[in-house]
Amino acid sequence: MSDQTTPSDPNTRFPAPEFPEQQQDKVGLARQMSPKPDHGEDSYVGRGRLEGRTALVTGADSGIGRAVAIAFAREGADLVLTHLPEEQADADEVVALVEAAGRKVVDVPGDLADEAFNTELVRRAVEALGRLDVLVLNAGHQVAVESISDLSSEQFDQTMKTNVYSLFWTVKAALPHVPAGGSIITTSSVQAYNPSPTLLDYATTKAAINTFTKALAQQVAPQGIRANVVAPGPFWTPLQVDGGQPAEKVPTFGEQSQFGRPGQPVEIASTYVHLASGESSFTSGSTLSVTGGTPTP
Repeated sequence: MSDQTTPSDPNTRFPAPEFPEQQQDKVGLARQMSPKPDHGEDSYVGRGRLEGRTALVTGADSGIGRAVAIAFAREGADLVLTHLPEEQADADEVVALVEAAGRKVVDVPGDLADEAFNTELVRRAVEALGRLDVLVLNAGHQVAVESISDLSSEQFDQTMKTNVYSLFWTVKAALPHVPAGGSIITTSSVQAYNPSPTLLDYATTKAAINTFTKALAQQVAPQGIRANVVAPGPFWTPLQVDGGQPAEKVPTFGEQSQFGRPGQPVEIASTYVHLASGESSFTSGSTLSVTGGTPTP
C-alpha cells in the first residue's frame, strides 16, 4: 500500500457500499468488521511533527482514536491510551503498533462515564509521561433509536456522560499539567449540524462539544493553550455496526458523501496531527470538518 500522502482519486481510494450486512453486540471490534477499517497500520508515514510530545487519546482502541494513536506515535509522541475494558482485544493491537514505532505507551482501560475514572486516568497519564502536551478527547457513545418515546433516560444519561461530561472531567483534571504550547482536540460530528432523527441524544452531545470547546479555547488562550474541534462525517468504525446505525442502513453507510463512500479512519488522522503540532499555532476555537464533501457552517 502507498504512503497515505500519495495523491489518488478519493472516489475510488477506499471501499464503497454496498457492504455486507453486519451487526455486533456492544461493544464492537474493528477486527470483526467487513471490510476491516484502515487506521493507517500499513500506510501512515510519520515525519517527526510531534517529536518529543506527550498525548492522551481517548477511544483509542479503534476508529478515529486508533488512527490518531498510530499517527501520533509515528510522528514521535509518547502516549497514554484509554478505551472500555471490553475493547481490549483491539487495544492490544494499538499498543503493539505504538511500541513498534519506538514510542512509550501506557494503556489505561476504563469507563469515561465515571467521573472518578477520568480523574484517575489523568493521574496515571501524568505519572507515566510527566506532562500532557496534547489531549485528544475522542471517545463517543452512539446508539440509534427510532423514536424519543423509546429513548430511555439511562441511554440519554450514558451518552451525555460519555460524550460531554467526560470532556469536562478530563480537561479540568488535566489542565494543571498542560504546558504553554499545549493543544486540546475534541471530536464533534456532522451530526451537530445535520442531525439524523435516530441519533437525537448523540447529535445533541456533538453540538454541545462544539460549544464547550469554543468557550474553553477562550479560557485557556492566556495560558498559551489551544483548543479546537474536529467534526467528522460518516467514517467506517465499530460505532456504526454495534448499534450506532439501524442494521438495515449499514450496507449503504456513507453513500451520501460526495465520494459515495464512508471515510476510513486514516483519512482524518493527519487533521489531529496538524492541530496537535506547532504548525497550527494560530488556530484555536475552530472546527475542522472532514465530511467527504458535505458542507458545514
